Amino acid sequence: MSKLHFTVLIILIFYSFNIYGQKKILLTKSISENITIDGKINEEIWKTSSIATDFVMFEPDNGKPISTAKKTEVRILYDNNSIYIAATLYDDEPNKIKREITKRDVFGVSDNFSVNINGFNDGQQDFRFFVSSAGVQADCLAIEESEDFTWDAIWYSKTTITDYGWTVEMKIPYAALRFSNTKKQTWGLNFMREIKRDNQKYTWNRVDTKIGAVIPQAGILQGIENIKTPTRLFFIPYSSAYYQENDIASGTTFKAGLDIKYGINDSFTLDAIVVPDFGQTKFDNAILNLEPFEQKLDENRPFFTEGTDLFNKGGLFYSRRIGGSPITEPLIEANEEIINYPNTVNLLNAVKVSGRTEKGLGIGFLNAVTKKTYATIRDNDTNEARKEVIEPLTNYNILVLDQRFNQNSSVSFVNTNTTRNGGFRDANVSALLFDLKTKANTYNLYGDFKYSAINTVENYDGYKTELNFAKISGRYRYLLSGKYISKDYDINDLGIIFYTNYNSIAANGSYRILNPTNKFNTFKVYQEISLETQNTTGKIQEAYSITQIKATTLKNNYFELFLRINPIDRYDFYEPRELGRYVYIPKSILGYAAFVSDQNKPFTYEAETSITKFDENQRVTYMLNGGVKYRFNDKLSLAHGIQYTRKVNDRGWVDQDNTGIIFAERNREILQNDLTGKYAINNKMTLNLTARYYWSYSQNHQFLTLQDNGYLAQNNAYSLNKNRNFNSWNFDLSYSWWFAPGSEISILYRNYALESTRNVQKDLSTNFKNVFDSNLTTIFSISLRYFIDYNVVKSKF
Repeated sequence: MSKLHFTVLIILIFYSFNIYGQKKILLTKSISENITIDGKINEEIWKTSSIATDFVMFEPDNGKPISTAKKTEVRILYDNNSIYIAATLYDDEPNKIKREITKRDVFGVSDNFSVNINGFNDGQQDFRFFVSSAGVQADCLAIEESEDFTWDAIWYSKTTITDYGWTVEMKIPYAALRFSNTKKQTWGLNFMREIKRDNQKYTWNRVDTKIGAVIPQAGILQGIENIKTPTRLFFIPYSSAYYQENDIASGTTFKAGLDIKYGINDSFTLDAIVVPDFGQTKFDNAILNLEPFEQKLDENRPFFTEGTDLFNKGGLFYSRRIGGSPITEPLIEANEEIINYPNTVNLLNAVKVSGRTEKGLGIGFLNAVTKKTYATIRDNDTNEARKEVIEPLTNYNILVLDQRFNQNSSVSFVNTNTTRNGGFRDANVSALLFDLKTKANTYNLYGDFKYSAINTVENYDGYKTELNFAKISGRYRYLLSGKYISKDYDINDLGIIFYTNYNSIAANGSYRILNPTNKFNTFKVYQEISLETQNTTGKIQEAYSITQIKATTLKNNYFELFLRINPIDRYDFYEPRELGRYVYIPKSILGYAAFVSDQNKPFTYEAETSITKFDENQRVTYMLNGGVKYRFNDKLSLAHGIQYTRKVNDRGWVDQDNTGIIFAERNREILQNDLTGKYAINNKMTLNLTARYYWSYSQNHQFLTLQDNGYLAQNNAYSLNKNRNFNSWNFDLSYSWWFAPGSEISILYRNYALESTRNVQKDLSTNFKNVFDSNLTTIFSISLRYFIDYNVVKSKF
């Protein structure tokens, strides 16, 4: 080997080691100059800053250096108020840069640049800030398992398309971050660039996909020293006006309220809502629910979605409990009827405090109070009305202590408490959680112990414990899991749980490619087996084997194949609606397939189908879902989705009388249509359309009586009409204008209707007409919220 070749080899080895084996370090500097966030990067001070470059592909071809034509350079500066980021993203074909305009936090068909900041450099949580080539912002709080895009911070950005690519300028105030109060800051830092037309993502510090953790693989930001951050105090007053009309009455409502955000220090923040108003939150998707459990609803109220990662630890917090349905129904006499029963309980106020110390201890506290709520009951003989409490004044508390260590591990304590005034039910739940990973993020041991105590007419308590061991890196990965839940474990006062009183064991394994092949960009095979046994009887309540294949082709089309086999007869302990009873479920097999076309194209489509066959009396379930979307240009798009399910000879509970528990063999159909549309006037102003029509029926053709052994016997005596026909309609047309950071004007036109009857109607057009002929409610509302920074007000006065 010549000296020249040897020298080149040494340089290549060093270069590879530098890219793949070390954390990159970017040094920033303090400034006193003013930087205008205009996307032009023309201030002289930028030329004196260090440059982060040499990006490496994250996916699909992990580890491949970025090409010279797509060179990316990023600079960071700071002062006592904010950090400033300038990125130059070269592109040899700037006319091909994708730049669809969307509303905030929605990733359309656009190139993106993001910065990931971990102010504690603990390898466990990022504050991520994204800017698309169209100038649309997105931000989230990220832990290893998920990204929370409901969190919204106040920050500034601007992009410019150039003849050599595009540029980004960002200003992120310290109020949008969390970090320790040390004089010399060391932050975890990474940048990501997404080139949408190639479906490629690049990061500054390489993220090796063989390792089962992304956040610990960030680089380092150094140089921030002796900053004197301003007071973090923000007021968000809002006012709204509603006009509502239905077949019975109409009326106008005015509301006003205030949100407060206060930075106790650089690590901890207090959020409070003084007078809540959630009138413009997304509607709930009502369904025909024939299951023994309540329908679990999504949370759409900002206070309960923003920055709640600490409170969601352990799965003990279901925020829809706060301000949800009343917990009791009044007892009435034969001559009485309920003439007013509120569906929800009013929230009076709520406050949360959260943050993390420089030693890694996260502390979260949430408190909410709901109003005393009454039902109105009328005496039909005297026509007099009385009121009865159906939900007392109630206080909800959550406390979380979460200690992080070793850049990837944590131990947590969670307590939830529900206290109701008077003799109503109270509850307390505590949990100890642990999540331990090896230094190289190869293996993971995690689990919990949870204890619930209920104070009611008859006090009871219960517990749940779980232990998991997993290999979380490499092409081959696996998980071994065991769980035990006692009969009286109950978290439903502030959490949600359906199944208790069982133990389970499970194992899964998977194989994935880490770099593209000549056929696939991504490919993964997954296998799982699980067995659940009911504690009291020792009967099997669940047993299955799952095989799943997921892949993305070189043309960016996605497909999935799924097979689930239930090879053992099982028993359902909840469908009978009576403690100690159970019903037999036969063996079954489910096959599923899905396809999604390349989402970068103007016209995209997707389809999925499944068949579930039971070993019982021609019992089968068919499912077919599909959707199409057309992007007319970067501003306008429309999408339509349809979901159809047909259940033949389905079996389920319908009633209970003096002869026993009554089931029915029945046919069911479910049809849902969703229409969504978007017109972006610019990256701060959008029109959005959401429409949903849902129809479902259940038609019984044979009644059955549940036997003590769990099997069903024919019942020819029962003859009540227990059929169901259900229609639901929702329509939202909204205009949103973010006229200043954190400040929004929104206008909403909404109408909705529900129709539920015992008479099954199988004609779709008739059902659609019937739901509009029912009590259609129309709402028109205007809402204004304005973000006020205490420091800005202070400087003016």
